[in-house]
Amino acid sequence: MHQDHRRHGLNVWMNGEHVAHWLPGLHAPSQLRYEDSWLASDRARPLSLSLPLPLSPGHQRAHHAGAKVENYFENLLPDNPTIRDRLKERFRVRNTSAFSLLSEIGRDCVGAIQLLPLEQQPADPADIQAQPLSEGDIERILLDTVSAPGPGARDEIDEFRISIAGAQEKTALLWHQGRWCRPMGSTPTTHILKLPLGIIGGNQRDMRESVENEWLCAQIMGAFGIEMPYCEIATFGQQKVLVVERFDRRWDEGALLRLPQEDCCQALGLPPHKKYEADGGPGMEAIAGLLATSDDGMDAVGVFLRAQVIFYLLAATDGHAKNFSIRLLPGGRYQLTPLYDVLSIWPIVGKGPRHVPYQNVKLAMGFKASKGTKRELDRIMPRHMAATAKACGYPALSEDITAIMDVFDERMDGVGRALPPGFPQRIYDSIRKGMRTMRDRYRNTA
Repeated sequence: MHQDHRRHGLNVWMNGEHVAHWLPGLHAPSQLRYEDSWLASDRARPLSLSLPLPLSPGHQRAHHAGAKVENYFENLLPDNPTIRDRLKERFRVRNTSAFSLLSEIGRDCVGAIQLLPLEQQPADPADIQAQPLSEGDIERILLDTVSAPGPGARDEIDEFRISIAGAQEKTALLWHQGRWCRPMGSTPTTHILKLPLGIIGGNQRDMRESVENEWLCAQIMGAFGIEMPYCEIATFGQQKVLVVERFDRRWDEGALLRLPQEDCCQALGLPPHKKYEADGGPGMEAIAGLLATSDDGMDAVGVFLRAQVIFYLLAATDGHAKNFSIRLLPGGRYQLTPLYDVLSIWPIVGKGPRHVPYQNVKLAMGFKASKGTKRELDRIMPRHMAATAKACGYPALSEDITAIMDVFDERMDGVGRALPPGFPQRIYDSIRKGMRTMRDRYRNTA
């Protein structure tokens, strides 16, 4: 049986510094208290914009309680109930609450934090503890990610505890000294390995080639000037994955550091089930308002809005609030991170089984209309983009869109020439055709 930490809570650490103490809500709201030593540090920053630092050590604002605390930690975990149930079984915890799961897998979270029992301290970031892995080892890890662990896997599970938010099956590994490794203890991971989505949803949508799709979308976003993390397609045995370099990790003189960041649900104090605008989550104006006060100000707003225009071209329907993140800097400053998790639905748009009718394609965030917003791809007009730009205080969007449309063929030609050997041409062709259709539609309705 695992030790019950609920009575005493968990300590929150960041690169070897004690940041805060989290006490879960048993018969009272969850509580978070910042440590005085952290408040006095020149590296001090809040865990989240929704959990600000106090004005001075000992100030009442060093303590937070209630839903915003619970929401912050909930957002560190997968929001897919099936994945959470699998984690519950894998680590033999009593339920799928954020505290129960993070008590077991909080050693390596998105961003910089580590969650550890009160009696445990993290290792020195320069002390890299890792077990080299063969291709067969990695294939087995990937197979275990989507199934119950096999016989004899318990010792490995005890040393391999990571938390990655999101709705997709994925794991993470360490690339160290030229080879893949399983990080041990509190050593961070450096890369996320994402498995194919497969057949998803009640409509049985065919996303078995999501690895190739996401790789291509990352290249397309980059071709239009949107910063994306480096990624590549890899195969371990029979398991194909998208390997994504983590931008919340950085090597510094032999030490592997975790970089503080949070997604926009965390920053706005929202639970993960409100990541979509349609479910009461933030839309473009709310995210733009957040970015407007970042270090990059309206430049970050411009990046965000240009990304939304490219989502319109790509029919990238999953650009919700958890797919935008900010890097947290000392003194309460912050900036937009690279974008991530972009998938085009064009390869499955059409009639018939396992396809999505064009008229049903909707973006996660809508462009501003006279009443509400327009999310349906076939109803978004240039005037809605212009109204959004005005509402977000970024009038240059019109010129940005013209530039995107003008270089479309040149940039897509470049992406096409860089496809790796064996890449499915039909995926590139269907995405380019769909994007060209939306480019022409925009021009014809402007």
